[in-house]
Amino acid sequence: MTHVVVDPVTRIEGHLRIEAEVDGGQVKDAWSSSTMFRGIELILKGRDPRDAWAFTQRICGVCTTVHAIASIRAVENAIGATPPPNARILRTLINAAQCIQDHVIHFYHLHALDWVDVVSALSADPAKTSSLAQSISDWPLSSTQYFTGVKTRLKDFVDRGQLGPFANAYWGHPAYKLPPEANLMAVAHYLEALDWQREFIKIHAILGGKNPHLQSFLVGGMATPVDPNSQSSLNIGTISNLRALAAKGQDFVKRVYLPDVLAIAGFYKEWAGIGAGVGNYMTYGSYPENDAPNPPMFLPAGIIMKQDIGKVLALDPSRISESVKHAWYDYSGGDDKALHPSQGETLPHYTGPQPPYERLDLAQKYSWLKSPRYGGDAMEVGPLARMLVAYASGQPRVKELVGVALGSLKVGPEALFSTLGRVAARCIETVLLAEKMDGWIDELAANMGSGDYRIQDNAKWDPKSWPKDCFGAGYHEAPRGALGHWVHIKDGIIVNYQCVVPSTWNAGPRDVAGKRGPYEASLLGTPVAKPEQPLEILRTVHSFDPCMACGVHVVDVHKRELAHVRGGP
Repeated sequence: MTHVVVDPVTRIEGHLRIEAEVDGGQVKDAWSSSTMFRGIELILKGRDPRDAWAFTQRICGVCTTVHAIASIRAVENAIGATPPPNARILRTLINAAQCIQDHVIHFYHLHALDWVDVVSALSADPAKTSSLAQSISDWPLSSTQYFTGVKTRLKDFVDRGQLGPFANAYWGHPAYKLPPEANLMAVAHYLEALDWQREFIKIHAILGGKNPHLQSFLVGGMATPVDPNSQSSLNIGTISNLRALAAKGQDFVKRVYLPDVLAIAGFYKEWAGIGAGVGNYMTYGSYPENDAPNPPMFLPAGIIMKQDIGKVLALDPSRISESVKHAWYDYSGGDDKALHPSQGETLPHYTGPQPPYERLDLAQKYSWLKSPRYGGDAMEVGPLARMLVAYASGQPRVKELVGVALGSLKVGPEALFSTLGRVAARCIETVLLAEKMDGWIDELAANMGSGDYRIQDNAKWDPKSWPKDCFGAGYHEAPRGALGHWVHIKDGIIVNYQCVVPSTWNAGPRDVAGKRGPYEASLLGTPVAKPEQPLEILRTVHSFDPCMACGVHVVDVHKRELAHVRGGP
């Protein structure tokens, strides 16, 4: 039995540690530990609820807008504010753009290097690479000359000893299967995606003033004026710019991202049977389609239990709870009782070893993440959960895209419950949202054309109009999964605030009953060819796209200087 420690897990947001027992070339047990503490809930106590979104948006530098919208929905739910249609559409466009960009970045810049051997690309034949690229897509940057240039750039990096993001990896590992030409194609698209994502996310600059941390959110609506006759508002020129950016986004997603996923997955079909995890899936639903109190969602809410895609269960948020039995927190009523987030507590109590954490006491508390559960069961959240629920609910385009993916790989629906299934689901969702962007832009343009310029519910801005004592919950499907914010407001001030984020659902430790979380369960049975180079463990963990900063924030209680940044020349 070999004890493997991966710390830190890189190419993620935040600090994650994975410990695993490997025996006979497979993972027999695993533990997920976040080694950072989150304090945003404590910071919000005593503050104006209308400001909460600006604080929660700083939970993470990647998942910025998602916390803003969940926070605003929680406060609106508590005080009874109703945003007008234009606010809904603007929020939808912002959130969809965030998801599209995030998924592309994840595949190319965070996850692809688990499957792509960059050093192998140095031996590729550019002419064969061109033939491969042209066989899977009509993307224009596919000539022999183009790939020769990419290979030359890569060789220059190696010769200068400046591999940058390609440094410090397990190049040459026996688990890599792509031929050199496929590796060169993937490296080229890695570099192209860097430029693409910078251009595409200008949608956020147009609608929110900047990215990250947009500035246009407001409780009850949005702060960006809509008026086709004003140069200082969102106008006809804005609509034109949005259409152009959406078109470029869809073009890259369909002609580069989707073909690359299918091509690379074709070499790793065995991963369609690895990494299934807990088998339970949850989604709050996303992208409201009208302004009713409980509107239908473009991506529906629901629960799937035990991999049964023949039945989608209704979601009941009252069944959500969090355990701290194996987390570095206390509950005032004792750690053996789980709490609903509306009654949740953030009482940090670190009892673990001091850095460098040579060995955690895995029988006790071992993570800064709590353990969320739905009806006592661990649930996987994220793109796979959303696509499974949409597929099982009969969403036509999802069923069509899933059919294309399964047919291309010549595998059955059971392949969705896997590491490879998460990769495919993320890509399918990206295609779906990229196609839908035009419809949302059309809806905004139609409102502007009809003279509806409303963006704010002014009637509920004054705290004097609020209930004296109220609770609210706000839900959103972030790129990484189900995100919930819960707020208690009394006399116009925040009394309690709790966030249950996607990476807490997925990366949380064992609960009070000893049940593993999704990361821990998904690693069971994972093949490990070289325990000293646990590439296969990273493949499954990265397939969830960890964002530990959303789950926890770092603090040094001894106030030691962790870094010094020198400014100026």
